Amino acid sequence: MDWVELLARWLHFIAGIAWIGSSFYFIWLDNHLRAPRGGGRDEIAGEVWSVHGGGFYHAQKYRVAPPELPDPLHWFKWEAYTTWLSGMFLLVTIYWLGAGVYLVDRSVADLEPWQAIAVSAAFIVGGWVVYDGLCRSPLAAREGLFAGILFALVVLLAWGLCSLFGGRAAFVHFGAVLGTIMVANVAMVIIPGQKKMVAAAARGEAPDPAPGIKAKQRSVHNTYFTLPVLFAMTSNHFPFAYAHRYGWVLLAGIALAGALIRAWFVMRHAGRASPAPLVAAGAVLVAMAVLAAPASRDGSGSRVSLAAVRDVLDARCTSCHSETPSNPGFAAPPAGMAFDTNGQVRAEAARIHEQVVVTRGMPIGNLTNMTDEERQLIDDWYRGQMEGAPGE
Repeated sequence: MDWVELLARWLHFIAGIAWIGSSFYFIWLDNHLRAPRGGGRDEIAGEVWSVHGGGFYHAQKYRVAPPELPDPLHWFKWEAYTTWLSGMFLLVTIYWLGAGVYLVDRSVADLEPWQAIAVSAAFIVGGWVVYDGLCRSPLAAREGLFAGILFALVVLLAWGLCSLFGGRAAFVHFGAVLGTIMVANVAMVIIPGQKKMVAAAARGEAPDPAPGIKAKQRSVHNTYFTLPVLFAMTSNHFPFAYAHRYGWVLLAGIALAGALIRAWFVMRHAGRASPAPLVAAGAVLVAMAVLAAPASRDGSGSRVSLAAVRDVLDARCTSCHSETPSNPGFAAPPAGMAFDTNGQVRAEAARIHEQVVVTRGMPIGNLTNMTDEERQLIDDWYRGQMEGAPGE
């Protein structure tokens, strides 16, 4: 399973680069189109010249379709499908098959694993249903109102996930919901619209431009979702965010900042880069950093022995963090952290304190029911270490 997860993550990463790279390129391409030099045919909407890898490239975009379809005609879809399929494979094998460890956090919501899996699936499917319905409603024509409602729904999504799952799972599911919307846009709107246009052109008919307009709208939505999804999918490295009391606020705030940053790039490509989105994104990130900053805390003043800390770690942590984990979900200690010896515990003191006391991200989902008193004991021991308490 370790090899399966390694290869699946690698595939997911590679496919994601291919999908996002092509998506970003075509948004750039659309925004850099210029009228053909010296006039030209009416069916040409614009062209762009570029240089890369020692060669010159000349790309043209037709208003609807060329008079005669070229062969071959290249499509861009499998990058998206492969990213989603590999991502769902990882979500199922890690968060569904390991729901008791990675998905359920009974300190957040008292769910049985099967209930948590059902809720997970409902969010992933329901996210697309709600979004697609919104896009098909008259609200889609009012961009400002549409964007406001969509962001409100994104905030509600972050809050709902963080109210039902452990923070780590909630953040990843946030990315899974948005990622599913993105790939469904490709599979359900963009590609079918393009097929209709190609079929009409093959019959010698003038293609209806409406499917292309809808596809363009969904493509633009996808580009604004991209940075929030990328953050969500790497968020398991940042327990200060996902394990925070107000993790849903951090998640929604960072997602907003990502969308604003992407908006600035889109504006820059089009040649009208107002600094407002970047300034707003910076302000949001500063606000999130202030919110996430650990509160100053005072120790109890008591001196704690390493032996007392080892008792807590043995009871709450070493089922996973051991050279030979007893938890069947792990073949090796997570993050390479093992607490079998005093030397190992001392060497990992800073990380233990950060994960257990500062961010409270561990034990994962508080699976072993570590108490606040035990966290305080580890805090006091760590402070004694920093102050150079003898014999500790």
